[in-house]
Amino acid sequence: MPERLKRLQEELKKRSLEAILITHPANRFYISGFSGSNGVLLISAAEAFLFTDFRYLEQAEKQSPHFEICSWQGKLSDALRPYIGAAGWKTLGFEEEHLSYSLHRELKEGLPLELLPLKGLVEELRAVKSEAEVEILRRGAAIMDRAFDFLLNLIKPGMTEREVALELEFFIRRQGSGGTLFSYIVASGERGSLPHAIASDKPLRSGELVTIDFTGTFDSYATDMTRTIALGEPGARAREIYETVRLAQQEAREKIRPGMTGIEADALARELIKEAGFGEYFGHGLGHGLGLEVHEQPVLSPRSESTLAPGMVVTIEPGIYIPGWGGVRIEDMVLITSGGAESLTASPRELIVI
Repeated sequence: MPERLKRLQEELKKRSLEAILITHPANRFYISGFSGSNGVLLISAAEAFLFTDFRYLEQAEKQSPHFEICSWQGKLSDALRPYIGAAGWKTLGFEEEHLSYSLHRELKEGLPLELLPLKGLVEELRAVKSEAEVEILRRGAAIMDRAFDFLLNLIKPGMTEREVALELEFFIRRQGSGGTLFSYIVASGERGSLPHAIASDKPLRSGELVTIDFTGTFDSYATDMTRTIALGEPGARAREIYETVRLAQQEAREKIRPGMTGIEADALARELIKEAGFGEYFGHGLGHGLGLEVHEQPVLSPRSESTLAPGMVVTIEPGIYIPGWGGVRIEDMVLITSGGAESLTASPRELIVI
């Protein structure tokens, strides 16, 4: 944590910023280690303050010993004003994507300085993982693989999508997950055309494809994995579409490299799907970063100028979704390395027929 704070303070110096107010919980935790539900950070190139209420003062002292802990009751502007006045700052940066309109108005009216909107400053620091962070994500990925093995021995026609999701979540929680970051996606048959089809009471039927997208949190870090399986023989068209997605996903996993933009990485899979005649049915990006949040920097999409670097952990998850028919998605967690990429999840990608 002290090293992360130092990196942020160096970034403030580079950008000639006097101070920044951090309100986003994931960014606050990343810089300070504080996990309470209420708190903000006030950081300059030389000072670091953590403001929280009475409930968390003792916790903050233990989790964030490199911060000065300050009690915050009532208006945040009232709590910040003495510290800002003592420092003599004329400007204060804030996270434009994570500050509510009402709090911005309060700060603007209550503080004697100019508020400067900032975007993605801490998120950029979070994008490249340390060895310790990679190890946490690697352990989480291994649990995702075990969960998929568990699923293969459980799933059968007649179960509802919701029952599959619950059994999977219970298993992952028993492996140490701190919770889920989204409602598990279990999309069978025609519902497979919905990329974010939350598990329903629909029964699974023989001959259907079933797409399962699941997550967990381990030591606060997110995991994310998707597999599509067949309950009984799925038919020639289903096999063709599945194989198209599998080859596109393999192409991206094997050829993604540091230095690529999100656009270039996305194209690795997208071009193959287009050539197969299914381009209009791949409507989302190739993937996203993983870390303290299940969706973070970098973004892999046709519009993303994010540049990949060693140490980033991303998902690679192309899919084909055809209304009235169904869909297929395959998703792995992947570590960008100096020479290419390493798949952290390793479950079979060939079509499994149960």
